[in-house]
Amino acid sequence: MTKFSLKNKTAIVTGGGSGIGKAISLTFANQGAKVHILDFNLESANETVNEIKALGENAEAYQCDVANQQNVNTIIDKISQSEAIDILINNAGIAHVGNIEAVEEADLDRLYNVNIKGVYNCIKACIPSMKKNKNGVILNLASIASSVGIYDRFAYSMTKGAVLTITYSIAKDYIEDGIRCNCIAPGRVHTPFVDGFIKNNYPGKEEEMFEKLSKTQPIGRMGKTQEIADLALFLCSDEAGFITGSNYAIDGGFVTLNGK
Repeated sequence: MTKFSLKNKTAIVTGGGSGIGKAISLTFANQGAKVHILDFNLESANETVNEIKALGENAEAYQCDVANQQNVNTIIDKISQSEAIDILINNAGIAHVGNIEAVEEADLDRLYNVNIKGVYNCIKACIPSMKKNKNGVILNLASIASSVGIYDRFAYSMTKGAVLTITYSIAKDYIEDGIRCNCIAPGRVHTPFVDGFIKNNYPGKEEEMFEKLSKTQPIGRMGKTQEIADLALFLCSDEAGFITGSNYAIDGGFVTLNGK
């Protein structure tokens, strides 16, 4: 049998249209899961679905604002009526650069609504299906910013700290229902968002800034989306059945080796 198989499992991936979410969606589909991609950008979600279907695997796309509870409930209720929800990946999130003086109330609300309330909405909607079947895996995307101070990332760090403690709480409350909950804490990962950030903020210095940001990880480079997806696959597989309530760093040594 294939290790880390997700055959006959149903997975929901938020923000699965690009970056880490796309890598997770493709990886899970390759391992046999039916993948439901919830993304604010329906076009991106459909592109990922088309790539999955080209591989002969099964996926569906939904336009979803994870901050909107009714929107989330409608989609997940529809999915759960036809199949049990085995896996939830809370990947959708947004970033913000700035210390507390640079964070306006509107910025704080926007980060809270997506990064915290969005996780709450999706977990709350999936829990009934998982409890009914006495089985389920919830994996949240936290960050190195969940546990160490990151310069100029006040609002983002606040929300990712909440994702970490949400993980611990869900793991504790639902262990007797057969539901496991863990989180991944990535360092800087090379995604289209990073490329866009560098292009918009450092025009003409893209290569220089890419190199500088890469070296903030002691290992000397940014992470790859596939590396995050492979860790997610392990944690959501039956082989990780003894793991719950854990935070997995995948950061090139940033936290433990005193990265800057």
